Amino acid sequence: MQEFNINICLIEDDETIREGYEYLINNTEGYKVTGSFPSYEDAAKKIARCEPDVILLDVELPGVSGIDAIPKLKKLVPEAHVIILTVYEQELQIFRALGNGAAGYMTKDTPHERILTSIKEVMSGGGPMSSQIARMVIQSFQRNEESPLTPRETEILEQISTGKSRKRIAEELFIDLETVKSHIKNIYSKLNVHSKADAIKLAKDNKFI
Repeated sequence: MQEFNINICLIEDDETIREGYEYLINNTEGYKVTGSFPSYEDAAKKIARCEPDVILLDVELPGVSGIDAIPKLKKLVPEAHVIILTVYEQELQIFRALGNGAAGYMTKDTPHERILTSIKEVMSGGGPMSSQIARMVIQSFQRNEESPLTPRETEILEQISTGKSRKRIAEELFIDLETVKSHIKNIYSKLNVHSKADAIKLAKDNKFI
């Protein structure tokens, strides 16, 4: 018989998703949701009393974003491990989250069993990541350090290489379409190319992406 529970707090603004995770966790032996909140601001008022071992945290929240909330949560509940659980896979966000103190970074399409496993992993000192996130982190360390591109330009060119439109990139990176176009113009100029295909090929050949 299970003698203890891992206390988990959820911070997720989508009520359906939040309730889904709450149901999954509370119906799994050894896990217990002690707090469920739609925003950091709501969580800040009560989370210390919830005594969480692990916090599952969304990135896109009303008010304070999930990434900006991490250091604030670490002050409120220093012993808690924070796992980002999001639909976003942008490299800059991943490294900001990890730099701010996140112990793991999972995407919401991760199988439920893997999310439960990731909770156990952080309790044992691990740093769980979805496979595609881990791949991005590894690739970032394999890149050519002599790349002329800025981190944001690199991120945008990577998004372009996956077939995403400029409009989609702007939406996912929370920047204006004109800003994306400006970055692409700078990328072409720095790489001395005149087309998307040439930019991608040159960047991949030189391990800029």
